[in-house]
Amino acid sequence: MSTTGIRPQVFGTKKSADTRKAQRFFAERRVPVHFVDLAEKAASPGELRRFAQKHGVQALIDREGKRFAELGLRTAMYGDERWLAILADEPLLLRQPLVRIGNYVGIGVDEAAWKEALAGAPKG
Repeated sequence: MSTTGIRPQVFGTKKSADTRKAQRFFAERRVPVHFVDLAEKAASPGELRRFAQKHGVQALIDREGKRFAELGLRTAMYGDERWLAILADEPLLLRQPLVRIGNYVGIGVDEAAWKEALAGAPKG
């Protein structure tokens, strides 16, 4: 598969197996990726809003993750705007990876959707 003019963005951490799967998927197809390590730099609130508009704020939250338990959020009852603010401040609460390819935004590993997004991206 030839590379596209669109450079996919992968948001995640180096420790996340699913994030590594996403990076490997694009590397195997020789598609350069812009990797944002959430352990070093949080996703911007605007970027998080893109994912939330498509999937809903609740889909972004990793309720099974260690950080969620550490912060005692199991009984938290916040509205979407408050959750977005928390996720911007605590990026390790995000499900990983977050993948953006042009207008496509996805949460978690979804190779079929990534292939489709790459195929539909304008050629550079």
